[in-house]
Amino acid sequence: MSIFVDKKIIQQKLIGRLEKIKSEVSLKGFRPGKVPASLIQKQFGKAIYGEVLDTILKESSAKAIEEKKIKISGQPKIDLKSFGEGKDLNYDLQLDLMPEIKLQNLDKIKYDNYKVKIDNKIVNEKLNDIKKNHKRFVDVDSSYFSKKGDQITFDYSATVDNKKFEGSEGKDIQIEIGKNLFIPGFDEKLLNIKKNETKEIETNLPSNYPKKELAGKKTLFSCKISNIKQPKESKLDDELSKSLGFKNLEDLKKNVENQISHQYQISLDTIAKKDILDKLEKSHSIEIPSHLIESELKLITQNLSNDDKEKNKQKNEKIAESRIKIGLILNEYAEKNNIKINEEEIKSYVEKQAKQMPGQENMIFDYYKKNPNALTGIRNLLYEEKIINFIKSKSISSIRNITSSQAEELISSYNKKETEKSDNKKSKTTGKDKTKSKKISKK
Repeated sequence: MSIFVDKKIIQQKLIGRLEKIKSEVSLKGFRPGKVPASLIQKQFGKAIYGEVLDTILKESSAKAIEEKKIKISGQPKIDLKSFGEGKDLNYDLQLDLMPEIKLQNLDKIKYDNYKVKIDNKIVNEKLNDIKKNHKRFVDVDSSYFSKKGDQITFDYSATVDNKKFEGSEGKDIQIEIGKNLFIPGFDEKLLNIKKNETKEIETNLPSNYPKKELAGKKTLFSCKISNIKQPKESKLDDELSKSLGFKNLEDLKKNVENQISHQYQISLDTIAKKDILDKLEKSHSIEIPSHLIESELKLITQNLSNDDKEKNKQKNEKIAESRIKIGLILNEYAEKNNIKINEEEIKSYVEKQAKQMPGQENMIFDYYKKNPNALTGIRNLLYEEKIINFIKSKSISSIRNITSSQAEELISSYNKKETEKSDNKKSKTTGKDKTKSKKISKK
């Protein structure tokens, strides 16, 4: 593509740039803003022309591409034919064009839409886990000796070399004997004691203790035992359900079943998505520019050794070509159907993530505020998801009702096949969902 820029336009740009520099430059013997344009031209003329030329090349090439509605891949190459101060600008613009894609009718795509009926056995197993993890503690009489699993409440006063230190006092400390969550080995020394006893315990402070000068130091704890409680297994009933924030046991059961169903559905949707993408790839014939494949190949093999690159060269080239092809197809469907992601959708996604981490909401918001790349990742994720949902809405789906056992078999078989396809875990293409394409544009 040949592009011509009249010398008058270039001159106007030069004058505009000179005036801007004139208002900013400071030279000895002249007040700021009073340096003659001729002197600026004499001292900085070549640099100014180079700067203006670079701006004109970028603007004129971008305008030409936009006006002709050309889709390009990679950076344009500029071949200057004639240029110079006082001259017209002539140059050739060499472009690598995106391949033309003739989209297939989506009603030719058929896929299975899995619906899982969760086995009662799995729900009951989960409910039993909840019951075990939410045991009750009941008071014991004063003659009872503490055992492993009991909950001990105590106050302590500690010294190192007979001296108090910051953090040497503690009130109403609760630990469960055997969990080893206080100081390693500490809770075992609270075995076989009774309520209201005072127990002297000698132990070493942890090596990672915040005060470095005290880390690993031998410490004497004087512990006053205020209460001992014995664990009792909770009953799976309305009372337990209410303590967990549910209306009753039936409400808890429904919640557990929905959680299990959701977990299965995520994996089954991945299988359906992979099936759709495979069919889209097979139904479209695209001549992909070699430089796009080379760029993708570099991306997916960047963490591999030279030996592994050579060993898996053909396989990785196929993976790179597949990823590019799928990305191009999805982009084309998005552009033809005006599929975009707006800021509200991104904001909603971030807020949803923050709600899943109570007390750490501000940390989540700050993370995304300081990491624009993370927001770009969310945009790409939502964009692809929106395209896939559109494709699903236009394709032909067959409802397949399956049991949780059948779902397990399907998921296991899918994961096995995907692992066999990609035996090199260092490759960027491994992972739960290998269908994400780096070439999907941001909308």
